[in-house]
Amino acid sequence: MTSSLGPILIKSPFILAPMAGCTDLPFRLLCREYGAGLCYSEMIDCQGLVVQQQECLELLPTNTTEQPVIMQLYGSDPGTMGEAAAILSEHPIAGIDINMGCPMEKIIQQGAGAALMKNPRLAEKIIAAVCKNSTKPVTVKIRSGWNQHTITAPEIAKIAEGAGAQAIAIHARTWSDGFTGPIDHGVIQQIMKSVSIPVIANGDITSHEQGVALLKKIGCAGVMVGRAALGAPWIFSETVNQHPSMAYRIKALLRHLELAETHLTPEPSLSKIRNHAWKYFRGTTTGPAIRKQIDATTSYTELRTFIHTLAERVPQK
Repeated sequence: MTSSLGPILIKSPFILAPMAGCTDLPFRLLCREYGAGLCYSEMIDCQGLVVQQQECLELLPTNTTEQPVIMQLYGSDPGTMGEAAAILSEHPIAGIDINMGCPMEKIIQQGAGAALMKNPRLAEKIIAAVCKNSTKPVTVKIRSGWNQHTITAPEIAKIAEGAGAQAIAIHARTWSDGFTGPIDHGVIQQIMKSVSIPVIANGDITSHEQGVALLKKIGCAGVMVGRAALGAPWIFSETVNQHPSMAYRIKALLRHLELAETHLTPEPSLSKIRNHAWKYFRGTTTGPAIRKQIDATTSYTELRTFIHTLAERVPQK
């Protein structure tokens, strides 16, 4: 069923979260094939984009198959964020997201990411600058706050709406929580009451069933899945067994490799693909041994050969 996040139409409320080093074009395409209604890119440094750094430009490729896609910017200077938004607006994307949730120390030290949760005034200037300079819809991804003593998400959400944002994604943990502990359903519901724009719930969703349950419980516009989708893109499917066979896992990984070979040149990064590959075997009895073998590969060709060999050894059922 088609629904919308502001002007962005999506066919499923299940959304792939932005993850640094993970949500490149091949993985986004794979998640779309499994049913994700919308995917977010890796976070893009606004300063790097403005000065056309190669590592930033490499994050920009997209195609019609993965639409709609939202690309995410991070930074702490309103002017530079605005410039970057104007550049990004020229690309064939559905929207631009502002990262106000990343807990990484190098991002926090710049006053960006989750650090903006304790600086509402600066957050407002950044959101306004991006909205003013973007020809695409703008969304904002936030956390509950900096820590349990500073839950600023409802305030920031209202600021974001007032500055022109058209949807909010809330990772309902604080910066100090990191990625541990249950998400705070209460803060999500507070945000939903405080704004009229769509609210997406993020955090602690480890299966399709959990996502459906959260949608029903709080009535949010969508659920955003991050780390649980790595090595398990089938989390976006309502028909695939959430604990698939080894043969199914290998088939999914081979499709991931196929997409990576098609869209990453001259060939996929070994470290990046290894980081994806071993996760397809999490929770299996042979997973730890397979991970050791994957980590021992010294070239992409060697890794691909190992996965194909593995496929030949596993019963196809």
